Amino acid sequence: MTSRMRSEIAEQPDALRATLGALRPRVDEVRALGGRARQLLFIARGTSDNAAVYGRYLVEAYAGRPAGLAAPSIATTYRRRMDLDGVLAVALSQSGRTEEIVETLAWAKDCGAGTVAITNGGPSSPLAEVADLALCTEAGEEKAVPATKTYTTQLAALAVLGLGLGAEVDAGDLDRVPDAVEALIDAPGDLDAVVDGLAGVAGVVVSGRGMAFSTALELALKLKEACYLHAMGLSYADLLHGPIAVVDRDTPAILVAAGSGPTLPGTVALAGRVRGAGAAAYGVGGGGALAEASTACLNGPDLPEWVAPMGLIVPGQLLTEALARRLGIDPDSPRGLNKITQTD
Repeated sequence: MTSRMRSEIAEQPDALRATLGALRPRVDEVRALGGRARQLLFIARGTSDNAAVYGRYLVEAYAGRPAGLAAPSIATTYRRRMDLDGVLAVALSQSGRTEEIVETLAWAKDCGAGTVAITNGGPSSPLAEVADLALCTEAGEEKAVPATKTYTTQLAALAVLGLGLGAEVDAGDLDRVPDAVEALIDAPGDLDAVVDGLAGVAGVVVSGRGMAFSTALELALKLKEACYLHAMGLSYADLLHGPIAVVDRDTPAILVAAGSGPTLPGTVALAGRVRGAGAAAYGVGGGGALAEASTACLNGPDLPEWVAPMGLIVPGQLLTEALARRLGIDPDSPRGLNKITQTD
């Protein structure tokens, strides 16, 4: 029987087409609101926070705007005011109903920020109603607890945000994303080999850098919540500063990279170091160079680095779903989790 998670993974090409079709015409609205913003502040939790990491790298690397991730407790627990004049606050919530995120975006507006909501909850969701501009994704209802299509459509909305903020990229690259995702669903690479390698371990390190860092964090989160693995998501720069000591025969590494870009050589070198320590190194993306350096490799998208994260996570989602089933876990309903998480 096909899991809901697997079915929703397969829906991503159409969800991306619908989301990009709805949001690309709104680039001028983003430009009008955020054109003079001196910096961005992303507000999110969980999977949405991993999407925000992509947004941060995108606007810093390609639009030249400094960006950071908010600590919602400053607004909701410490209740401190800040001078956010000249800041564009971007809140991400799949449901648009997470009270902490809604409250933090309202706080940012009250502190002087321009505000954007990215949500699959629609224009009538509380988050969308608070924002100056709502970029509503078109993922459709997501029933499995682990987010798949709502995550990739958030990345699509962030790509549109980047275009509105002047990212120096080829906007036409977005047209290639849905087909590239479809190709990965059809041919994810050495999926069985990676599932076999992870089925008998208690923990794994998941690492990437730059634009791929968000994918490493999101894949680690998926493996934690749906497979109950002790998965550590790290930038490979941080991994090399000490935590690489945990990588051994019993703790493999999953290394994520786009097929091109400045972080690819370092990822390939890390694969060699991991294998040299006697551990398995499983690649995700990275083209032929990472595949050759890895124990086994999942395919990556044929996309430029700035849009590659929309495809890179897809083989990781397929891995998570397949590994959960191998371990006898229902990937649709992991223990202790609900579709909407409320924090104080």
